[in-house]
Amino acid sequence: MTKLHTYNPISWISTLYMAEGLPYFAVNVLAVILYTRMGIGLKEMAFFTGWLYLPWVIKPFWSPFVDIIGTKRRWILCMQLFIACTLAAIAFLLPFSFFFAGTLAVFWIMAFCSATHDIAADGFYMLALTENDQARYVGWRNTFYRIGSLLGQGGLVFLAGKLEEQSSITMAWSITFCIMSVIFMVIYLYHLRMLPYTHNDAPRSSRSPRDIIVEFGNTFSTFFAKKHILTALLFMLFYRFGEALMLKVSAPFLLAPTVEGGLGLSTADVGIINGTVGVIALLCGGIIGGMCIATGGLKKWLWPMALALTLPCGVYCWMAMSQPSSLVAINVAIGFEQFGYGFGFTAFMLYLIYFCEGPFKTSHYAFCTAFMALGMMLPGMAAGWIYEKIAQIHIFGSTSQGYINYFWMVMICSLTTYAVCAMVHISPAFGKKSNSHDNAR
Repeated sequence: MTKLHTYNPISWISTLYMAEGLPYFAVNVLAVILYTRMGIGLKEMAFFTGWLYLPWVIKPFWSPFVDIIGTKRRWILCMQLFIACTLAAIAFLLPFSFFFAGTLAVFWIMAFCSATHDIAADGFYMLALTENDQARYVGWRNTFYRIGSLLGQGGLVFLAGKLEEQSSITMAWSITFCIMSVIFMVIYLYHLRMLPYTHNDAPRSSRSPRDIIVEFGNTFSTFFAKKHILTALLFMLFYRFGEALMLKVSAPFLLAPTVEGGLGLSTADVGIINGTVGVIALLCGGIIGGMCIATGGLKKWLWPMALALTLPCGVYCWMAMSQPSSLVAINVAIGFEQFGYGFGFTAFMLYLIYFCEGPFKTSHYAFCTAFMALGMMLPGMAAGWIYEKIAQIHIFGSTSQGYINYFWMVMICSLTTYAVCAMVHISPAFGKKSNSHDNAR
């Protein structure tokens, strides 16, 4: 066994979850902005990019092999290298006439690599840290995951917007994806040195094909045999239902002209908003959420966090109705929403860790995140179609009612979050700081 590193967990949790967040949001969010700027219609864009969630939905079918073959550390490094290559491929394909089909295909490959990286990274997190450390660092983990997303949605979108002012949209986004590829290559090289080895991540002994198939089957049977599996699945599918409906429409809303009911922001404006106030608010929400759970436990903080996740979505209703022109007002509104998201999402991620405790925790966590992805995929695919239908409902003769109607509909659908919180079962002790010594790893 290679000698174990003794680095502070933050030194690798931060970059590992930035590396998990960046490709996920490049596939599922940045692609939305890219195709919107490249002239793809909202309905078509939402439907095809919605399909990109599929690798995260079906990843349990190969997650047992990540659990069985090799080490999580090795899987992490290989996937990071592949993702860097796919980002470079998208940059290469954008100037061609078939860019939509070509980049969608590459986004699919990136999605499968990213989903596999998620399996390995989440499993590594649980193997390398004790239960209390998992609760202690979950806020940092979620925050850096979102910082990775905001690096794509914020800084790189701002860069693309500035490049659009100096060149064509196509060239601007090609350069942006080249930069993303370089960033990912740097992360890969950093993890070659800094990602620790842990005794719990030792490779499995050699097994026959029959043993692998049997263990593969055991991961499924033991997961669906867990106590309270039905309410757990409902929680995974519907806790973020409102966010799933919001995600595909929020960026087009910010970019749409005011005559169409949007805010008429530039690409650079969207990058500034997401990459400055959004990052700070999310950082605060995620870290405070982790600290609260570590002291009071997940069960105590579930309802406050559910409220924090859903109620701030109302700022989009306000922005759609008032169409503020002040960037300060828009920054404050989105900052409030991002703080609530960071605080509320902490409970969701820690519940997944709680539910998958036991044998095959890496594979079971993959099942949990797969159902989470399904809960994002199906509403996201339908979001463009729902928007087109709901936009036809005119109130008081308004001809730009679509976004107002849609965001109020999202607020109503967020009631499902409270319904699943009322049903879910959580041990009152889970996540609380223990006075007893943690088990040695």
